[in-house]
Amino acid sequence: MKQTLIATFIAGALLAGAPMLASAQPQASSQAVAGSPSKLVLDNATRILTTLEARRGEFTSDRTALRQFIAGEFDQMFDRKYAAQLVLGRHGRGASDAEINRFADALTNNLMQRYGSSLLDFNSKLQVRVKSETPLRGGSMVKVSSEFLRQGGEPIPVDYLMRKSGNDWKVFDVMVEGVSFVQTFRNQFDGPLSRATITEVANDLAAGKLQAQAQ
Repeated sequence: MKQTLIATFIAGALLAGAPMLASAQPQASSQAVAGSPSKLVLDNATRILTTLEARRGEFTSDRTALRQFIAGEFDQMFDRKYAAQLVLGRHGRGASDAEINRFADALTNNLMQRYGSSLLDFNSKLQVRVKSETPLRGGSMVKVSSEFLRQGGEPIPVDYLMRKSGNDWKVFDVMVEGVSFVQTFRNQFDGPLSRATITEVANDLAAGKLQAQAQ
């Protein structure tokens, strides 16, 4: 269950954050207006799932190619710095940009290195349906509620929190079955950050002495 949850976290971020290029039609939604965050999620879901399916053999034998694929897609629109600030919470008050960026990179890389290969076991034949789009904070942020639809099983609710950065929408949190990416890791790293500096915790993550994991 833990592996599935983390794979869905990663897949969810990829589905929302990939470049605008859909190779098949996910389920339509009246919420998906052209240029909206919902349309971004809807248009890109099938592309990532299709790529995972088409290149499964290659990715299975060449994990470097898998890591490059994940990193390339993930970095397109996932706001790792803002997400890191939320994960740091009170520990990030007064922190420099360099400290926050160091923690953001270490957390993301640790998560991808440890759990990226679990995407090979992910059901890439799912469909994605956008249920709703809810503006937050006067429209500067938005919550896109969606479902991963699977045959013979209950839909998996996946919600994206996105914020406007310049002219682009960026994902900063993914919630799978109500479990938040940000809150999960804020809880996990509260203890280590109470005992060590941000840089020390980031260094431990980068060295593999500390591992990001879902609870």
